[in-house]
Amino acid sequence: MNCKVEKTDNANEVKLELIVEASKFDEAIKKVYFKSAKYFNIPGFRKGKAPMNIVEKYYGKEIFYEDAFNEVAPEAMEEAVKENNLEVVSRPDIDVTQIGKGQDLIFTAIMQIKPEAKLGKYKGIEIKKIEYNVTDDDINHELEHMQEHNARMVTVEDRAVESGDTATIDFEGFVDGKAFEGGKAEGHELTIGSNTFIPGFEDQIIGMKIDEEKDINVKFPDEYFSKNLAGKDATFKVKVHEIKRKELPELDDEFAKDVSEFDTLKELKEDIKKKQEKQNKDKEKYETEEAVIKAVVENMEVDIPSGMIETEVENMLKDFEQRMSYQGIKLDQYLNMLGKTRDEMKKEYEPQAIEGIKSRLALEAVIKAEKIEADDKEIDEKLKEMAKNYGKENDESFIKNENVRNYIKEGIKSEKAIEFLVKNAKMK
Repeated sequence: MNCKVEKTDNANEVKLELIVEASKFDEAIKKVYFKSAKYFNIPGFRKGKAPMNIVEKYYGKEIFYEDAFNEVAPEAMEEAVKENNLEVVSRPDIDVTQIGKGQDLIFTAIMQIKPEAKLGKYKGIEIKKIEYNVTDDDINHELEHMQEHNARMVTVEDRAVESGDTATIDFEGFVDGKAFEGGKAEGHELTIGSNTFIPGFEDQIIGMKIDEEKDINVKFPDEYFSKNLAGKDATFKVKVHEIKRKELPELDDEFAKDVSEFDTLKELKEDIKKKQEKQNKDKEKYETEEAVIKAVVENMEVDIPSGMIETEVENMLKDFEQRMSYQGIKLDQYLNMLGKTRDEMKKEYEPQAIEGIKSRLALEAVIKAEKIEADDKEIDEKLKEMAKNYGKENDESFIKNENVRNYIKEGIKSEKAIEFLVKNAKMK
């Protein structure tokens, strides 16, 4: 296989002219023939038993060319990319210039390659100092959450529904005097003030008593997911069966004993403060790193190929689709609920994709400029940690996998680059 590489007029794009020897292409034709022979039904021969020359004569000599091309071209391109140290970020645009039995296969492949960022100022960058302090309100807010989590529901019989209560209701909805699908339920528990129903519905439940029936008039929002109901007036026939209120436990030492390993409320508060301080430190670190990287990106120059953005968006969409599948929701169902198409969602992902690409390219440029490396000891330590987290401590194939080691190596270098940038930044 011979390959000639040249730059095109477009930035970060190369054109590969590849020549695959005739003998190799002819071998691919034979391989394709043996794979597909069973499908050919030619008069005078049992199905799948016609010789290759007969098949070519009957269907045309080009019958195997496309599949033979697909046999040899990917390998040839992969070899050419490796030999020329190209980091390809797009699908190839292929043009076949010569193809035929007994001939060299000649084709061109235009590919976009990873750009190299030109750093501006990246040392001594000024950023605002990020600091979060734990306040009494923060601690009390956490205690309130713990109270809510440990609250008990108490049945109310001597008064009407109030805001914050949970009412057990039957309801049926009507639009233009007709019941609509999905608008009926019995024994439904509704927390008043949760805003889980149509605007105005919960407010009208307030004041109703047990066994009371009432017509509630509301209007569906214009952007309601069901187009048949969006913007329409509706009447719900409602009956209240039960009223419950939330009873919160007292914040005292007994509460601390019930919800934690501590004997006093004071100890519990100190523990909450300690945990929140740790969370704040992590938050400060993350946001400081983000601010420094953002400043480096703003100071650098880079031309990102369209194929690189498309690939990043596709990966983001696949990741989102996988997360949805864990919840039992298909992406097409989710998009249908929102009234969006895949292309519209991809368009929304583009700014985030570009930001992510720029951040990675900035770090790679810093790593190169500062000659940042990761040694074997650092890689081995991270590898052991990863193997433990994935339960693969005794999996030799995982531990010795070069792709895993390279992934860890690049991760360590990126971490060091971020530490370098933060260390050399000026906080104001």
